[in-house]
Amino acid sequence: MSLQSKLLFQKSPRLTKRDFLKYTSGVLSTAILPYPYQLALAKEHWDVIIIGGGTAGLPAAIFSAQKGLKVLVIEKASVIGGTLFLSTGQIAGAGTVFQQQKGIMDSPDQHYDDIMRINGNTSDPDLTRIVAENAGTTINWLAANGYKIFDHHPVTKIAHDPFKVERYIQGPMGGISILNAIKPIVDQEITKGNITVLLETSAVDLMQSKNGAITGVITQNKEGKIMDYKGHKVILASGGCASNPDLYEELHNVPLYCQMAYPNSQGIGLILGQSVGGYLRGGEKYSPLYGMILTDDKIPSTMYGLTKNIIERLPWEILVNSKGKRFVQEDHESVDAIEHAIMEQPAHRHWAILDQNMIEEMPQLIYGWPNKRIMTESKKQNMIKQYGSIRELAIKSELPALNLESTVQEYNDNLENNRDDTLGRQHRPLPIEKPPFYSIRMSGWSLCSFAGLAINKNFEVIKPSGEPINNLYAIGEVIGFGATSGNAYVNGMGVTPAITYGKLLGESIRTI
Repeated sequence: MSLQSKLLFQKSPRLTKRDFLKYTSGVLSTAILPYPYQLALAKEHWDVIIIGGGTAGLPAAIFSAQKGLKVLVIEKASVIGGTLFLSTGQIAGAGTVFQQQKGIMDSPDQHYDDIMRINGNTSDPDLTRIVAENAGTTINWLAANGYKIFDHHPVTKIAHDPFKVERYIQGPMGGISILNAIKPIVDQEITKGNITVLLETSAVDLMQSKNGAITGVITQNKEGKIMDYKGHKVILASGGCASNPDLYEELHNVPLYCQMAYPNSQGIGLILGQSVGGYLRGGEKYSPLYGMILTDDKIPSTMYGLTKNIIERLPWEILVNSKGKRFVQEDHESVDAIEHAIMEQPAHRHWAILDQNMIEEMPQLIYGWPNKRIMTESKKQNMIKQYGSIRELAIKSELPALNLESTVQEYNDNLENNRDDTLGRQHRPLPIEKPPFYSIRMSGWSLCSFAGLAINKNFEVIKPSGEPINNLYAIGEVIGFGATSGNAYVNGMGVTPAITYGKLLGESIRTI
């Protein structure tokens, strides 16, 4: 995934409130223009108007501006950077300088094949090919502008199914590492007068001529004042809808169980694109992530804890569904296979069942928690239960008692009699036999919206007929995570396409 994320991997960056204040007062901020100046800008005619100053919008602005085009960036937040501020910033590409430094041989064809293998050929093949062919060049551009990565990178995997070649990379500050490479270039183009940024300004509508061509953007600033900005080309780079529970459920037919995404990911670009004739696709590609412990039963809820998946640790616990039955091989080599099994469960709920021996001996189960914290949390957190028998545990966990007892007994019997596990599990270090016993209720969750605007290979927003809407483009999560990652979380296929498409569109866009 890489998507924009707040996954609590131990090696991922953690920013404190002090960090946030530092970045928003310096690295990320751009001056908020006074209303009279905004009014003056509305009288100009722009070559390119970009809605969204984040992962995709900023590269598009840079490369458009470097051709001498006059670019207006409309950003709802008080800072530019978008989801890069929250993202772990994991990206991947073939033929990068980072691979070359370590003698790693790779090619765009290998990258493409890896992506399609992991997602089962469910991403858009044309858009995926564009990423694979150009991601290496994009990463090398970041490197030439100061982008740094962890010393031990590139790697084959971080949190999801591995590539066959080491090409996956991450900066020590996550998405901020990427932004630190991009922001100085934005500043240079602002100084030259090629880029103007409107902060705390929302796009509320698109201007459209009688023949259907897009001619500009209607905005509303924080004082509620409405202004029109006319432009030759408009780029939607406003992100997805993973912070809009109602829209998310409507597009994916799945509730937004956990609110984790960037707050401004409200789906405005999806709405604007549809309003002028575009359409949405990809919601059926939704797949949940593994192991979220929610704070409560609200929809959406917030994160209380996050359990490690098979990439981080071999499981000691068993996983059961709402029937008290095991439903997946817990040590399956594919995280994607486990996540798709979770998707088949009601409300995507799954329970980890374990005993006191496991608490005391197993590797860390929950990011940031010593295992003994599970014992104390069971006395105050409703998602974690502790009881002296499997029957009591089942009843208090709202699981069928006879089923859970039978499940645990079968697991223990097979282990103790050296019989094969019924689901093919290999790693079975301990039986579940020493009280107290524990259950941890977890839910599937997501940080991104799989649904997005349909585009063609030129990044033009298209109608259901396939005809492009003149002068309207879309890049980043507004085209849907599923377009480039399919129905799986493929390493780097959230952030990498956004930056790559932004760069390519900025290089190719023409105003005539």
